Amino acid sequence: MSRSSTYRFEIALHRHESFLQFLYIRSGAGDVVLEDATITLQPPCVVVIPPGPAHGFRFSRDIDGLVITIATRLVREPLRNVIDDSLGRLSDPLLIPLDEDPADASYFQATFARIVTEHKVDTPQNDILLELHVAAVMVMLIRRVLPALGTQPETLAELRIRQFKELIVRHLRDHLPAEAYARQLGVSPTHLNRMARLVSGKTAHELIMDRLMDEACRELVFTGYSIHQVAENLGFSDAAYFCRVFRSRIGLTPKTYRDQEIARMRNKGV
Repeated sequence: MSRSSTYRFEIALHRHESFLQFLYIRSGAGDVVLEDATITLQPPCVVVIPPGPAHGFRFSRDIDGLVITIATRLVREPLRNVIDDSLGRLSDPLLIPLDEDPADASYFQATFARIVTEHKVDTPQNDILLELHVAAVMVMLIRRVLPALGTQPETLAELRIRQFKELIVRHLRDHLPAEAYARQLGVSPTHLNRMARLVSGKTAHELIMDRLMDEACRELVFTGYSIHQVAENLGFSDAAYFCRVFRSRIGLTPKTYRDQEIARMRNKGV
């Protein structure tokens, strides 16, 4: 958390519209400042900052820890579904104390240290290890978060849309229409659309396109594939058509998106 000293250990209210952050606080003191509340840090702890809410920080000079910033739309399946179903329900930052379980606290300390180490080495092997370490931390944190969120039984519509999303991932490169998915789920296209709107606020087609564009974004940012290769990987026979679809959905050309996101990820974080 070396950058905090640049801000005299205070960081003003700001928002991350498309980033999820985990702050691991090993020692020291401080507060997470919200628009209408303050969360006092209780080291060792992790603070989960979901996309959206305004937040800031006040840190003591002896603060020790690190920050992981994640572009949520670029997370691979099935971890993304786990994030959406749990952390996606967070409307405000959440503090997770670690002193209740010494074994977990030791694991987090060791794993966060490994994440720092792997992040400094730029090889494909280290990228894989980094992703696995981050995934393990996220799953363990989600397990801690769920009791705080409370549990509600899954409705039939939620079950069907979860199954629908799993089918989308399985057939993503086939470019199946919503009607084909409806047949696989044993419902009418109208009913699938009704459930999709009820659960997500989007049509079935929009959910298909969102997932296709999410994968396009992930490949553009995290692989060295050319635009033509990304288009081919996603089942587009024409790279020019892929670029038109991408621009209409994302608002940028694939190249511009790639350049902007890589630059943003280098500069993001506390």
